[in-house]
Amino acid sequence: MDKLPKIFIDGGEAEETRAASEAMMKHFGRPLDGQTTNPTLIAKNLAARVKGKISQEEALEEYKRIVQEMSEIIPQGSISIQVFADRETPAEEMLMQARVRIKWIDNASIKFPATFEGLKAAEVACNEMPVNITLVFSQEQAAAVYEVSRKAKYPIFISPFVGRMDDRGENGMDVVKNIIKMYKNRDGHVDVLTASVRNIEHILYAIYLNSNIITIPYNVFILWANNNFPQPEVNYVYQAGNLKEIPFQEKVLLGRNWLGYDLNHELTEAGVKRFFDDWTRLFL
Repeated sequence: MDKLPKIFIDGGEAEETRAASEAMMKHFGRPLDGQTTNPTLIAKNLAARVKGKISQEEALEEYKRIVQEMSEIIPQGSISIQVFADRETPAEEMLMQARVRIKWIDNASIKFPATFEGLKAAEVACNEMPVNITLVFSQEQAAAVYEVSRKAKYPIFISPFVGRMDDRGENGMDVVKNIIKMYKNRDGHVDVLTASVRNIEHILYAIYLNSNIITIPYNVFILWANNNFPQPEVNYVYQAGNLKEIPFQEKVLLGRNWLGYDLNHELTEAGVKRFFDDWTRLFL
């Protein structure tokens, strides 16, 4: 392909950020374009270094320190920092968290979940800061993200999680393909960020589909690097195997009020719970 999309690393270790950025610079002549973090990744990092439980305040300070270190490594990149929420967390609480986290570093984007309260918060936040809507699993959620951010004054990312759909036998890359098709020939204010990447084929197909950004876990990034960073041929065909197709929904049209789209998806609910549980498990 003629143009490589932006490449982010997905993780909670600044050492991985540095190593991946150096590999990108050596091969492509450019550093990493960004970093995504989430509560599970940060909690895993902290659990490996902190003996016993810690307070929430201490955990937040560590999260802040980690992203500041990442920011020093890729100061021109975008670094996604997540608000912590369960299914009961109101939009107002998410906004309060976002307004604190955005001040941690100059190159932050704030992640909100693709839930009603998450998008309600993002509708306000997108006029104050860069926003990344995460845990996206459906075309309807993507339509809502597009509409809720129409008047955004800052960059907007949408993060479909392909690997988690693959895990249950559905072709997660179809969601990326369907979102890109739905957004085609529109104003381009939402960048599609392919997330939950599990293998090199996910990377190749995301490049082939012209995903704006791909965020890659370090272990998968290393596999890609060790294979000399392959890219898809012009006639590339993604091999989905036995994964169930997720067809494009012609009836899901842009141009409606975002409240009119169905935001419900069991993987979004499960993802919100998992992130929250992994984070709170650290506390005293």
